[in-house]
Order: sequence, then C-alpha cells, then structure tokens
Amino acid sequence: MGRLALILVLVLLGNTAFAIEDTVENRNKEADRYVSISPPKEMLHDMAEQMARNYPPEKREEFVKIMTQYLDIEAFTKTMKNSMVTIFTADELAAMAAFYGSPTGMSATRKMGTYMAEILPSIQAEVSKAVAKANKDIRGSEEKQKAEVVN
Repeated sequence: MGRLALILVLVLLGNTAFAIEDTVENRNKEADRYVSISPPKEMLHDMAEQMARNYPPEKREEFVKIMTQYLDIEAFTKTMKNSMVTIFTADELAAMAAFYGSPTGMSATRKMGTYMAEILPSIQAEVSKAVAKANKDIRGSEEKQKAEVVN
C-alpha cells in the first residue's frame, strides 16, 4: 500500500516537475516551434483554396491570388506569434506544438482550411444579421428620441 501511495504522489507531482519555466524567452521558443510545425502560410493558402469554392469558377483564381499573394503573411504570422506569447504559457505552447506535430495533429491541421472555409460563410451571415439588427435597434431608438423631443 505504501508503494502505491508513493507512486501516486510521484506521478502527480512529477507532472509539474517537468514543466517548462514560464518565461517570455521560453514562450517565444515554443511559439516559434509551433509556427514551424503549423505554418500560417500553408493554413491560409488552404483556407483560400477552400473559400474560393464559394465563388464562381472564373473568380476563384483571382480570389486565391488576393488571399495568398497580397496578404502580408509575415505580418500575420508576427501578430499570431505575439498573441500566442501573450496569451499562452510556455507549457501550453509546448503542448500545442507537440499535438500539431503528431500524426493526428498534422491531419487536423490539413483539415483546418477546409473547416474554416466551411464555417466562414455562416459566420459572415450571422455577423451581417447581427449588424442589421443593431442598426434597426439604433434607428428605432433614434426615432423614439426624436419623437420625445417633438412632444
């Protein structure tokens, strides 16, 4: 029974014993590792290819060109990495890099562009509906205020 308790304690405490020190330097290192494993350029290109399917065939090539040639990938990658370093711990970034570097993670990454392209039209439609509702509420509120001023 004593051995079992000792093993349990070592397993539970051992998990934190191997944690990466959460410094900005380690966060940057792990974010770089993540970006090298899951390059934003590839994800954006795949997403553009998938999104282009929503356009007429004669406009698809132009759309992909705009999304891949004219988009500043370096600026996007820098913003992405800076946000990761700000938000995630070194351990979290290491875990993300480990997952996305695994066969399962690589498979999921290859599907991410398709996933984003599939949900983006719905997101855009919902945002448009929300803006229309907000505009309607604002107009109604303005008309109510005008009516109160007149009375």
